[in-house]
Amino acid sequence: MSRNALNLAWLVAVVATLGSLYFSEVKGFIPCEMCWYQRILMYPLSVILGIAAFHGERSVRKYALPLSILGIFVSAFHYMEQKIPGFAAIKPCAQGVPCDIAYINWLGFITIPFLALIGFILITVLLLMARPTEQGE
Repeated sequence: MSRNALNLAWLVAVVATLGSLYFSEVKGFIPCEMCWYQRILMYPLSVILGIAAFHGERSVRKYALPLSILGIFVSAFHYMEQKIPGFAAIKPCAQGVPCDIAYINWLGFITIPFLALIGFILITVLLLMARPTEQGE
């Protein structure tokens, strides 16, 4: 299961990366400041996890987990900015698109930061499921 978990973590990162590019480049949704922070954390995971999955290096956890865990916090904060009235006033975006705007709102709760949050959580769980190699971490 550990090799499959690493491959699935990479797949989640790639889907999240392609999804964010689809929303901005095809749908024309301009990313806000918090969206950029999430991209900064997700995009490297696509590359790092891809290389690790190709070589079967489960010790990648020590590099990827900090990115995915930080991504959970950034995405959760961004989602709260969208869904909790008055929360966005705590730290408004300096310029550009406001961070509390929801380009999508599927089923009344699925927004782009929610999708990113699910992606980061899945990557974190899958990385924790990938047992370290015999050389250890």
